Amino acid sequence: MHVIYSDLMVSPAQGTSPSAAKPRPVVEAWMALDPEVRILPPKPVTIDDFARAHERSFVENIFAQRIPNGFGTRSSEVNRSLPYTTGAMLDGARLALSQKTAVAAPVSGFHHARWSEAAAYCTFNGLMVTAMALRAEHPKLRVGILDYDYHYGDGTDDILHRLGLDWIVHYSAGQKYLYADQATAFLDAIPTHVAKMAGCDVVLYQAGADPHIDDPLGGFLSTAELADRDRRVFQGLHDRGIPVAWNLAGGYQQPLSKVVAIHRNTYRACKAIYDAPMARSAR
Repeated sequence: MHVIYSDLMVSPAQGTSPSAAKPRPVVEAWMALDPEVRILPPKPVTIDDFARAHERSFVENIFAQRIPNGFGTRSSEVNRSLPYTTGAMLDGARLALSQKTAVAAPVSGFHHARWSEAAAYCTFNGLMVTAMALRAEHPKLRVGILDYDYHYGDGTDDILHRLGLDWIVHYSAGQKYLYADQATAFLDAIPTHVAKMAGCDVVLYQAGADPHIDDPLGGFLSTAELADRDRRVFQGLHDRGIPVAWNLAGGYQQPLSKVVAIHRNTYRACKAIYDAPMARSAR
């Protein structure tokens, strides 16, 4: 398994969200689980990369600390990490695409960031920055965004609608699945969600930890059901021959070790499936 990571992606936790500090303990857990994991450092994205998916003045104002980031702070440490967190997602997608495999980017804080607005722990929409950069590199590329964070990816939809993009397939489970009595229906629907990605060349998968039944901002799936969710997603994409770059998305339980355990299970599911050869593309 390949993981895109460096300590430059890490900054102090902000307020009630652990996401800025979460990459390091997650990667340490993955390394303990898998001694063969390959860690590759991300290349930072540029202002021009961010400005493909966001209003340029908004991007510049964030980095100049004239306006708050997604955590509601003006932390220079957070700002220094932002090119690397999105860079990890982009490099993960590039590697997944080139090697026809699955790559992990241990980052979060993307899908609420809108065209010109940071919100809800999300400063820049790394999903859309990644998709736009890939499209610039591969003009006919189609990108899927499968968002299984507990919350609706409203920022992603805002950018999609503003730019009128028809080559990105976006599905956000947070629009529909919110309650524990929907768990079975959600799991049963995963093949349908994956099938929506059938025409895509690469999928960006938000493997959120906050749908966990005990999450203070979630409350939907058990630990076993989350593991089953990831297994179904990875198996479905693997069987269709669709590369995938995946991230951590939300997770707010305390202590943080509970969230790390969920992300460890996602890694375990991915490794078990992608250690096998990928199918030829069914597209």
